[in-house]
Amino acid sequence: MPASAIRKFVPLADAAKASGTKVYHLNVGAPDIKSPRCALDYVADKCRTLDHISYTNSLGFAELRTGLIEKYYRKIGIDLEPSEIMVEVAGSEAFAVAMQIAADKGDEIIVIEPYYTNYNTFAVLNGITLKAIHTDIKEGFKLSSIDEFEKVVTPKTKAVLISNPCNPSGKLFSKEEMLALGEFCKKHDLFLISDEVYREFCYTDEPHFSAMNIPGLEQNVILVDSVSKRYNLCGARIGCIASHNKDVMAAALKFGQSRLCPPVLGQYAAIGALDTPQEYFDEVKAEYIARRDCAIEMLNAMPGVFAPTPLGAFYTIAELPVDDAESFCRWMLTDFRLDGATTMTTPVASFYRTPDAGKHQVRIAYVLEVPELRKALTILAEGLKAYPGRTI
Repeated sequence: MPASAIRKFVPLADAAKASGTKVYHLNVGAPDIKSPRCALDYVADKCRTLDHISYTNSLGFAELRTGLIEKYYRKIGIDLEPSEIMVEVAGSEAFAVAMQIAADKGDEIIVIEPYYTNYNTFAVLNGITLKAIHTDIKEGFKLSSIDEFEKVVTPKTKAVLISNPCNPSGKLFSKEEMLALGEFCKKHDLFLISDEVYREFCYTDEPHFSAMNIPGLEQNVILVDSVSKRYNLCGARIGCIASHNKDVMAAALKFGQSRLCPPVLGQYAAIGALDTPQEYFDEVKAEYIARRDCAIEMLNAMPGVFAPTPLGAFYTIAELPVDDAESFCRWMLTDFRLDGATTMTTPVASFYRTPDAGKHQVRIAYVLEVPELRKALTILAEGLKAYPGRTI
Protein backbone atom coordinates (compact mmCIF):
# COMPACT_ATOMS: atom_id res chain seq x y z
CA MET A 1 0.00 0.00 0.00
CA PRO A 2 1.73 3.23 -1.08
CA ALA A 3 1.96 6.13 1.34
CA SER A 4 0.21 9.35 0.35
CA ALA A 5 2.69 11.88 -1.03
CA ILE A 6 0.34 14.58 0.22
CA ARG A 7 0.28 13.37 3.83
CA LYS A 8 3.32 11.17 4.46
CA PHE A 9 5.39 14.09 5.82
CA VAL A 10 2.70 15.07 8.35
CA PRO A 11 4.72 13.53 11.23
CA LEU A 12 7.62 15.80 10.27
CA ALA A 13 5.31 18.81 10.18
CA ASP A 14 3.85 17.83 13.56
CA ALA A 15 7.36 17.55 15.01
CA ALA A 16 8.24 20.98 13.63
CA LYS A 17 5.11 22.48 15.19
CA ALA A 18 5.86 20.78 18.52
CA SER A 19 9.24 22.52 18.55
CA GLY A 20 7.58 25.90 18.08
CA THR A 21 7.88 26.23 14.28
CA LYS A 22 5.00 27.69 12.28
CA VAL A 23 4.29 25.46 9.27
CA TYR A 24 2.56 26.97 6.23
CA HIS A 25 0.60 24.15 4.60
CA LEU A 26 0.70 24.25 0.80
CA ASN A 27 0.62 20.44 0.60
CA VAL A 28 -3.08 19.67 0.93
CA GLY A 29 -6.18 21.06 -0.75
CA ALA A 30 -7.82 22.16 2.49
CA PRO A 31 -8.89 25.78 1.93
CA ASP A 32 -9.11 28.35 4.71
CA ILE A 33 -12.33 29.77 3.22
CA LYS A 34 -15.36 29.58 5.48
CA SER A 35 -18.05 26.98 4.84
CA PRO A 36 -21.45 28.39 3.87
CA ARG A 37 -23.41 29.49 6.94
CA CYS A 38 -26.50 27.67 5.68
CA ALA A 39 -24.61 24.35 5.81
CA LEU A 40 -23.41 24.82 9.38
CA ASP A 41 -26.77 26.11 10.58
CA TYR A 42 -28.58 23.12 9.08
CA VAL A 43 -26.36 20.71 11.03
CA ALA A 44 -26.79 22.71 14.24
CA ASP A 45 -30.58 22.80 13.85
CA LYS A 46 -30.71 19.07 13.21
CA CYS A 47 -28.48 18.27 16.17
CA ARG A 48 -30.74 20.24 18.52
CA THR A 49 -33.66 17.94 17.67
CA LEU A 50 -31.83 14.59 17.48
CA ASP A 51 -31.89 12.10 20.33
CA HIS A 52 -29.65 9.62 18.52
CA ILE A 53 -27.70 9.27 15.27
CA SER A 54 -28.68 6.15 13.35
CA TYR A 55 -27.85 4.59 10.03
CA THR A 56 -29.32 6.01 6.84
CA ASN A 57 -30.16 4.18 3.64
CA SER A 58 -26.95 2.99 1.95
CA LEU A 59 -27.83 5.28 -0.97
CA GLY A 60 -27.81 8.28 1.36
CA PHE A 61 -30.69 10.52 2.41
CA ALA A 62 -33.34 10.78 -0.32
CA GLU A 63 -33.58 14.50 0.51
CA LEU A 64 -29.90 14.93 -0.34
CA ARG A 65 -30.04 12.95 -3.57
CA THR A 66 -33.11 14.76 -4.88
CA GLY A 67 -31.70 18.06 -3.64
CA LEU A 68 -28.49 17.53 -5.58
CA ILE A 69 -30.50 16.76 -8.70
CA GLU A 70 -32.99 19.64 -8.44
CA LYS A 71 -30.94 22.38 -6.80
CA TYR A 72 -27.59 21.73 -8.40
CA TYR A 73 -27.20 19.35 -11.34
CA ARG A 74 -30.22 20.49 -13.35
CA LYS A 75 -29.05 24.08 -13.01
CA ILE A 76 -25.75 23.21 -14.71
CA GLY A 77 -27.31 21.13 -17.47
CA ILE A 78 -26.86 17.62 -16.05
CA ASP A 79 -30.10 15.60 -16.01
CA LEU A 80 -30.27 12.78 -13.50
CA GLU A 81 -32.97 10.64 -11.92
CA PRO A 82 -32.88 9.67 -8.22
CA SER A 83 -31.98 6.10 -9.21
CA GLU A 84 -28.91 7.43 -11.04
CA ILE A 85 -27.13 9.02 -8.09
CA MET A 86 -25.77 7.64 -4.83
CA VAL A 87 -24.19 9.46 -1.89
CA GLU A 88 -20.63 8.35 -1.16
CA VAL A 89 -18.07 8.89 1.58
CA ALA A 90 -16.56 11.84 -0.31
CA GLY A 91 -15.14 11.80 -3.81
CA SER A 92 -12.49 9.36 -2.62
CA GLU A 93 -14.94 6.51 -2.14
CA ALA A 94 -16.72 7.50 -5.34
CA PHE A 95 -13.70 7.09 -7.61
CA ALA A 96 -12.47 4.04 -5.71
CA VAL A 97 -15.84 2.36 -6.29
CA ALA A 98 -15.95 3.53 -9.90
CA MET A 99 -12.54 1.98 -10.57
CA GLN A 100 -13.62 -1.33 -9.04
CA ILE A 101 -16.86 -1.37 -11.01
CA ALA A 102 -15.02 -0.72 -14.27
CA ALA A 103 -12.03 -3.03 -13.84
CA ASP A 104 -11.24 -6.40 -12.33
CA LYS A 105 -7.89 -7.47 -10.92
CA GLY A 106 -5.40 -7.54 -13.80
CA ASP A 107 -7.35 -5.04 -15.92
CA GLU A 108 -6.09 -1.63 -17.01
CA ILE A 109 -7.32 1.95 -16.69
CA ILE A 110 -5.85 4.80 -18.75
CA VAL A 111 -4.95 7.96 -16.84
CA ILE A 112 -3.42 11.25 -17.94
CA GLU A 113 -0.31 12.08 -15.95
CA PRO A 114 0.22 13.87 -13.69
CA TYR A 115 -2.93 12.53 -12.00
CA TYR A 116 -4.30 12.57 -8.47
CA THR A 117 -1.95 10.28 -6.57
CA ASN A 118 -4.75 8.38 -4.78
CA TYR A 119 -5.86 6.94 -8.12
CA ASN A 120 -2.68 4.90 -7.90
CA THR A 121 -3.43 3.98 -4.29
CA PHE A 122 -6.74 2.37 -5.21
CA ALA A 123 -5.28 0.79 -8.32
CA VAL A 124 -2.63 -0.93 -6.19
CA LEU A 125 -5.22 -1.94 -3.61
CA ASN A 126 -7.36 -3.64 -6.26
CA GLY A 127 -4.72 -5.09 -8.57
CA ILE A 128 -5.54 -2.65 -11.38
CA THR A 129 -2.80 -1.37 -13.71
CA LEU A 130 -2.73 2.31 -14.61
CA LYS A 131 -1.53 3.08 -18.14
CA ALA A 132 -0.43 6.71 -18.40
CA ILE A 133 -0.64 9.30 -21.17
CA HIS A 134 2.17 11.77 -20.46
CA THR A 135 1.69 15.54 -20.45
CA ASP A 136 4.58 17.96 -20.06
CA ILE A 137 4.91 20.88 -17.66
CA LYS A 138 6.74 22.95 -20.29
CA GLU A 139 3.67 22.67 -22.54
CA GLY A 140 1.25 23.59 -19.77
CA PHE A 141 0.19 19.93 -19.51
CA LYS A 142 -1.50 20.10 -22.88
CA LEU A 143 -3.34 16.88 -23.71
CA SER A 144 -1.66 14.60 -26.22
CA SER A 145 -3.50 13.68 -29.37
CA ILE A 146 -5.90 10.76 -29.25
CA ASP A 147 -3.27 8.81 -31.20
CA GLU A 148 -1.37 8.55 -27.91
CA PHE A 149 -4.35 6.81 -26.33
CA GLU A 150 -4.47 4.31 -29.19
CA LYS A 151 -0.87 3.35 -28.42
CA VAL A 152 -1.67 2.19 -24.88
CA VAL A 153 -5.13 0.63 -25.25
CA THR A 154 -5.16 -3.19 -25.00
CA PRO A 155 -7.83 -5.89 -24.61
CA LYS A 156 -7.39 -5.44 -20.85
CA THR A 157 -8.23 -1.73 -20.96
CA LYS A 158 -11.59 -1.04 -19.29
CA ALA A 159 -11.74 2.70 -18.63
CA VAL A 160 -10.26 6.17 -18.94
CA LEU A 161 -10.03 8.09 -15.66
CA ILE A 162 -9.65 11.89 -15.60
CA SER A 163 -10.11 14.79 -13.20
CA ASN A 164 -11.49 17.92 -14.80
CA PRO A 165 -10.30 20.44 -13.73
CA CYS A 166 -7.24 18.44 -12.86
CA ASN A 167 -5.69 17.84 -9.50
CA PRO A 168 -2.67 18.31 -9.44
CA SER A 169 -1.90 20.31 -12.61
CA GLY A 170 -4.87 22.67 -12.79
CA LYS A 171 -5.48 21.61 -16.39
CA LEU A 172 -8.99 22.27 -17.69
CA PHE A 173 -10.24 19.93 -20.42
CA SER A 174 -11.92 21.80 -23.25
CA LYS A 175 -15.20 20.72 -24.82
CA GLU A 176 -13.28 19.56 -27.90
CA GLU A 177 -10.93 17.43 -25.79
CA MET A 178 -13.85 15.90 -23.90
CA LEU A 179 -15.66 15.06 -27.13
CA ALA A 180 -12.49 13.46 -28.51
CA LEU A 181 -12.13 11.37 -25.33
CA GLY A 182 -15.76 10.39 -25.73
CA GLU A 183 -15.20 9.17 -29.27
CA PHE A 184 -12.20 7.13 -28.12
CA CYS A 185 -14.23 5.54 -25.31
CA LYS A 186 -17.12 4.77 -27.69
CA LYS A 187 -14.75 3.20 -30.22
CA HIS A 188 -13.28 0.82 -27.64
CA ASP A 189 -16.41 0.55 -25.42
CA LEU A 190 -14.61 1.91 -22.35
CA PHE A 191 -15.96 3.58 -19.27
CA LEU A 192 -15.08 7.25 -18.86
CA ILE A 193 -14.71 7.95 -15.14
CA SER A 194 -14.87 11.72 -14.78
CA ASP A 195 -13.79 13.23 -11.46
CA GLU A 196 -15.38 16.71 -11.51
CA VAL A 197 -15.01 17.82 -7.90
CA TYR A 198 -13.35 21.11 -8.93
CA ARG A 199 -16.05 22.05 -11.46
CA GLU A 200 -16.71 25.44 -9.82
CA PHE A 201 -13.07 26.47 -10.11
CA CYS A 202 -12.59 27.21 -13.81
CA TYR A 203 -10.71 30.37 -14.76
CA THR A 204 -11.52 30.71 -18.45
CA ASP A 205 -14.44 32.23 -20.33
CA GLU A 206 -15.28 28.77 -21.69
CA PRO A 207 -17.73 26.98 -19.33
CA HIS A 208 -16.90 23.63 -17.81
CA PHE A 209 -18.00 20.76 -20.06
CA SER A 210 -19.08 17.68 -18.15
CA ALA A 211 -18.53 14.14 -19.37
CA MET A 212 -22.23 13.63 -18.65
CA ASN A 213 -22.98 15.85 -21.65
CA ILE A 214 -20.97 13.89 -24.25
CA PRO A 215 -23.53 12.76 -26.86
CA GLY A 216 -23.89 9.01 -27.28
CA LEU A 217 -21.74 8.13 -24.24
CA GLU A 218 -24.54 8.01 -21.70
CA GLN A 219 -24.02 4.35 -20.76
CA ASN A 220 -20.24 4.69 -20.45
CA VAL A 221 -19.84 7.71 -18.17
CA ILE A 222 -19.39 7.41 -14.40
CA LEU A 223 -19.43 10.80 -12.71
CA VAL A 224 -17.48 11.37 -9.49
CA ASP A 225 -18.30 14.45 -7.42
CA SER A 226 -17.92 15.91 -3.93
CA VAL A 227 -19.11 18.75 -1.70
CA SER A 228 -15.63 19.07 -0.16
CA LYS A 229 -14.22 21.77 -2.42
CA ARG A 230 -17.41 23.34 -3.81
CA TYR A 231 -18.74 24.27 -0.37
CA ASN A 232 -15.49 24.08 1.62
CA LEU A 233 -16.81 21.07 3.54
CA CYS A 234 -13.75 18.82 3.26
CA GLY A 235 -14.27 17.27 6.69
CA ALA A 236 -17.92 16.42 6.03
CA ARG A 237 -16.71 13.56 3.78
CA ILE A 238 -19.68 13.60 1.41
CA GLY A 239 -19.54 12.99 -2.32
CA CYS A 240 -21.51 11.08 -4.90
CA ILE A 241 -21.31 8.72 -7.83
CA ALA A 242 -23.73 9.10 -10.74
CA SER A 243 -24.38 7.24 -13.97
CA HIS A 244 -27.19 6.60 -16.44
CA ASN A 245 -25.99 2.99 -16.56
CA LYS A 246 -28.29 0.88 -14.37
CA ASP A 247 -25.73 -1.91 -13.97
CA VAL A 248 -23.16 0.61 -12.72
CA MET A 249 -25.54 1.97 -10.12
CA ALA A 250 -26.61 -1.52 -9.03
CA ALA A 251 -22.96 -2.40 -8.49
CA ALA A 252 -22.32 0.87 -6.65
CA LEU A 253 -25.12 0.02 -4.22
CA LYS A 254 -23.47 -3.31 -3.39
CA PHE A 255 -20.30 -1.45 -2.42
CA GLY A 256 -22.41 1.05 -0.49
CA GLN A 257 -24.15 -1.66 1.46
CA SER A 258 -20.77 -3.04 2.56
CA ARG A 259 -19.94 0.26 4.28
CA LEU A 260 -23.53 0.59 5.57
CA CYS A 261 -24.14 4.32 5.01
CA PRO A 262 -22.49 7.70 4.43
CA PRO A 263 -21.82 10.00 7.44
CA VAL A 264 -25.11 11.36 8.80
CA LEU A 265 -23.89 14.77 10.00
CA GLY A 266 -21.95 15.24 6.77
CA GLN A 267 -25.12 14.58 4.80
CA TYR A 268 -26.92 17.22 6.86
CA ALA A 269 -24.16 19.70 6.03
CA ALA A 270 -24.48 18.86 2.34
CA ILE A 271 -28.27 19.31 2.40
CA GLY A 272 -27.88 22.72 3.99
CA ALA A 273 -25.14 23.70 1.54
CA LEU A 274 -27.50 23.28 -1.40
CA ASP A 275 -29.03 26.64 -0.45
CA THR A 276 -25.70 28.47 -0.77
CA PRO A 277 -26.26 31.76 -2.66
CA GLN A 278 -24.47 32.43 -5.96
CA GLU A 279 -22.64 35.37 -4.39
CA TYR A 280 -20.69 32.90 -2.26
CA PHE A 281 -19.33 31.09 -5.33
CA ASP A 282 -18.55 34.36 -7.12
CA GLU A 283 -16.54 35.62 -4.16
CA VAL A 284 -14.70 32.33 -3.70
CA LYS A 285 -13.78 32.14 -7.38
CA ALA A 286 -12.45 35.71 -7.35
CA GLU A 287 -10.43 34.89 -4.24
CA TYR A 288 -8.85 31.85 -5.88
CA ILE A 289 -7.94 33.80 -8.99
CA ALA A 290 -6.13 36.33 -6.79
CA ARG A 291 -4.33 33.52 -4.97
CA ARG A 292 -3.42 31.79 -8.22
CA ASP A 293 -2.02 34.97 -9.72
CA CYS A 294 0.02 35.63 -6.58
CA ALA A 295 1.42 32.08 -6.54
CA ILE A 296 2.33 32.00 -10.23
CA GLU A 297 3.99 35.42 -10.11
CA MET A 298 6.07 34.61 -7.05
CA LEU A 299 7.05 31.10 -8.17
CA ASN A 300 8.21 32.17 -11.61
CA ALA A 301 10.20 35.04 -10.08
CA MET A 302 12.33 32.50 -8.17
CA PRO A 303 15.58 31.68 -10.06
CA GLY A 304 15.31 28.30 -11.81
CA VAL A 305 11.62 27.76 -10.97
CA PHE A 306 8.88 27.28 -13.57
CA ALA A 307 5.15 26.98 -12.91
CA PRO A 308 2.56 27.14 -15.71
CA THR A 309 -0.66 29.05 -15.09
CA PRO A 310 -3.43 26.64 -14.06
CA LEU A 311 -6.86 27.09 -15.67
CA GLY A 312 -8.81 25.30 -12.95
CA ALA A 313 -8.83 23.82 -9.43
CA PHE A 314 -6.49 25.47 -6.88
CA TYR A 315 -3.15 23.80 -7.50
CA THR A 316 -0.11 24.37 -9.62
CA ILE A 317 2.93 22.20 -10.24
CA ALA A 318 6.30 23.91 -10.00
CA GLU A 319 9.57 22.63 -11.44
CA LEU A 320 12.33 23.33 -8.92
CA PRO A 321 16.13 23.56 -9.35
CA VAL A 322 16.76 20.73 -6.87
CA ASP A 323 18.31 17.28 -7.06
CA ASP A 324 15.19 15.61 -5.70
CA ALA A 325 11.89 17.27 -4.79
CA GLU A 326 11.04 14.71 -2.12
CA SER A 327 14.34 15.30 -0.35
CA PHE A 328 13.77 19.04 -0.60
CA CYS A 329 10.26 18.81 0.89
CA ARG A 330 11.60 16.71 3.74
CA TRP A 331 14.55 19.08 4.33
CA MET A 332 12.27 22.10 4.53
CA LEU A 333 10.44 20.49 7.45
CA THR A 334 13.45 19.10 9.28
CA ASP A 335 16.22 21.63 8.64
CA PHE A 336 15.04 24.98 7.30
CA ARG A 337 13.50 27.83 9.26
CA LEU A 338 12.97 31.49 8.41
CA ASP A 339 11.90 33.63 11.33
CA GLY A 340 10.65 30.52 13.08
CA ALA A 341 8.58 29.25 10.17
CA THR A 342 8.77 26.83 7.23
CA THR A 343 6.64 25.67 4.30
CA MET A 344 5.20 22.22 3.54
CA THR A 345 4.69 21.22 -0.11
CA THR A 346 4.00 17.93 -1.90
CA PRO A 347 6.57 16.07 -4.06
CA VAL A 348 4.97 15.08 -7.36
CA ALA A 349 6.84 11.95 -8.50
CA SER A 350 4.03 9.65 -7.31
CA PHE A 351 1.56 11.59 -9.48
CA TYR A 352 3.30 10.06 -12.52
CA ARG A 353 3.71 6.55 -13.90
CA THR A 354 6.61 7.44 -16.21
CA PRO A 355 9.93 6.63 -14.45
CA ASP A 356 11.74 9.74 -13.08
CA ALA A 357 8.94 12.05 -14.24
CA GLY A 358 8.14 14.72 -11.66
CA LYS A 359 11.32 14.08 -9.70
CA HIS A 360 12.06 17.81 -9.54
CA GLN A 361 8.47 18.99 -9.15
CA VAL A 362 6.21 19.92 -6.25
CA ARG A 363 2.49 20.57 -6.08
CA ILE A 364 1.52 23.89 -4.56
CA ALA A 365 -2.01 24.19 -3.19
CA TYR A 366 -2.78 27.92 -3.12
CA VAL A 367 -5.31 27.54 -0.32
CA LEU A 368 -4.04 30.33 1.94
CA GLU A 369 -5.22 33.92 1.74
CA VAL A 370 -2.84 36.15 -0.22
CA PRO A 371 -0.88 37.70 2.72
CA GLU A 372 -0.23 34.26 4.22
CA LEU A 373 0.50 32.80 0.78
CA ARG A 374 3.15 35.48 0.22
CA LYS A 375 4.80 34.58 3.51
CA ALA A 376 4.78 30.88 2.66
CA LEU A 377 6.26 31.38 -0.80
CA THR A 378 8.90 33.78 0.53
CA ILE A 379 10.02 31.01 2.87
CA LEU A 380 10.05 28.58 -0.06
CA ALA A 381 12.22 30.96 -2.08
CA GLU A 382 14.72 31.35 0.74
CA GLY A 383 14.70 27.61 1.34
CA LEU A 384 15.62 27.02 -2.30
CA LYS A 385 18.60 29.34 -1.93
CA ALA A 386 19.86 27.46 1.13
CA TYR A 387 19.08 23.86 0.08
CA PRO A 388 22.31 21.81 -0.22
CA GLY A 389 20.95 19.91 -3.23
CA ARG A 390 20.22 23.00 -5.31
CA THR A 391 21.20 22.40 -8.96
CA ILE A 392 21.83 25.98 -10.13
